Amino acid sequence: MKIAGLTVAYWAVIAAALMPILCAGLAKSGMFRTPRKAGGYDNHEPRAWLQRQTGWRARANAAQANCFEALPFFIGAVVIAHQHMAPQMRLDVLAFLWVFTRLLYVMAYVADMATVRSIVWTVALALNLAILFI
Repeated sequence: MKIAGLTVAYWAVIAAALMPILCAGLAKSGMFRTPRKAGGYDNHEPRAWLQRQTGWRARANAAQANCFEALPFFIGAVVIAHQHMAPQMRLDVLAFLWVFTRLLYVMAYVADMATVRSIVWTVALALNLAILFI
């Protein structure tokens, strides 16, 4: 199935590429109007500011890093599956499920649900392998 000339799997790649930005925005949310001197977001040194964060903000930033880490394997698996003419519907469903699972992963990470997060990460990895070997 194609939407605006792209398969659902390719749209999933776009969604996956935007997921780290979502996590970064979450980590920074609510801190833009707080002055820097009062601990608000520091756009002059954003990485240093993020490293000083604790709790859910620090976990959202860690989820951002993990989203970046998972991205190359997912992109590669989708491209390889397309090149090998994998059944499109199956590929689309698996790619959609991967993105959905990764969203659950981010939510579990931010909510400090470590065991759930690890289980969801494993499911996402299995989905990625399924896409690669489809």
